Amino acid sequence: MTGPSTEFHKIWIEQCAATEGIRERFGMKNVLDYLIGEKLFTFVTASEQDSDFVAELPAFVTAIRRLFAPGEIREYLDHLQQTKFLAPPEPEIDDADEEEEEPWPANPVRAAEELLRFSRIRQLIQS
Repeated sequence: MTGPSTEFHKIWIEQCAATEGIRERFGMKNVLDYLIGEKLFTFVTASEQDSDFVAELPAFVTAIRRLFAPGEIREYLDHLQQTKFLAPPEPEIDDADEEEEEPWPANPVRAAEELLRFSRIRQLIQS
């Protein structure tokens, strides 16, 4: 893991280094979930508040492009778009005793922020 001298905004270097072992042990989908679906999303979120992360973001994206083929990245982002960001909400089981309510996301502002973040990541990683 990170040593005491490691700066948090440079954690992406270790995360990228871990991908080969994850890919070998758990497969392509899991390594993409780890590096793009988890670590890159977290990094982009941090970059919205911290200029150190902003400065490191291009290098992180470049490293991801070196680790994965463009088709692998595109397919993964298409999968995320369809299953997470544009997927219809899960139907809730209606109880006969409850009033029927209009479906509404629990936090529409957060959902919109996540969708915008996804769009930004897609643009960064595929441009």
